Amino acid sequence: MSQSFLQCTDIHKGDLEALFHQAAALKHERPRGHAPYLEGQTWALIFHKPSTRTRVSFEVGLHELGGHPLYLEQSQTQMGRGETVADTAKVLSRYVRGIIIRTFDHALVEELAREGSVPVVNGLTDLFHPCQVYADAFTLSERWGIEDERASSLQGRKLAFIGDTASNMANSWILGGAHFGMEIALSGPEAFRPKPEIEARLKTAGLPLNYTFTTDPAEAARDADVIYTDVWVSMGDEAEREARLKAFRPYQVDERLMALAKPDAYFMHCLPAHEGEEVTTAVYRGPQSIVLDEAENRLHMQKAILLYLVDDR
Repeated sequence: MSQSFLQCTDIHKGDLEALFHQAAALKHERPRGHAPYLEGQTWALIFHKPSTRTRVSFEVGLHELGGHPLYLEQSQTQMGRGETVADTAKVLSRYVRGIIIRTFDHALVEELAREGSVPVVNGLTDLFHPCQVYADAFTLSERWGIEDERASSLQGRKLAFIGDTASNMANSWILGGAHFGMEIALSGPEAFRPKPEIEARLKTAGLPLNYTFTTDPAEAARDADVIYTDVWVSMGDEAEREARLKAFRPYQVDERLMALAKPDAYFMHCLPAHEGEEVTTAVYRGPQSIVLDEAENRLHMQKAILLYLVDDR
């Protein structure tokens, strides 16, 4: 079984600086043309959920690295007609160099990686979205770090996650924040606090309990270096839309909440955003917002992750 990237702790802590430097180098080199590091390689992109940034960034990234993306919707594979995940993993491993998957059940992704013999990249599950967190962390390192210490610039920083703190993005920031040495302050309704599984995964990874939870968004936002939010109604939650909008209304990120953070704090969102719901237009389009930079950096960081996974270490 090859090394895969299923959650934020799957990249060795000692490799973070090199990974961030690789992403920076790829970003710097991009205007000069393609770098064929993955020449001749085909990677399968299995998508059970629709996407803009995930699909485009991975397809463009593979193309720019000299590889070939093979896009597979669920309806286009036998897995959509009842073939086992194990058989799919074993067969695809004989065809492709790696698998990128965006789906619902995280257990499916773990089984795909366990049963196959090529790297598997988690493009998103209901539990985790590690590629987004790494792109976000790289985006912050561009502002806080110096050239020789990018990843280490995250240590000791406070990120406040406001809203659905049981979401895949909140889960990923809990795990990723601990891995990067950050403090994560979460605030949302009591019914949407982090699940016990996340604390268990921290313990399994040997990481400290780095997060706090409060129902008071002002408490979480106070003196934060970053204010982060996500949509209140994710894919699969549409039937709960009205109840969710009512529950999360006190957790909208507005100018008053941003004012509680540090004066130079950044606003971040994994996108797509619903202006007027989880964030006001004044914040989303304001000078502290770096949402487009983090979206762009999905491309550069994911290219670095692909190279990390195929490196014979």
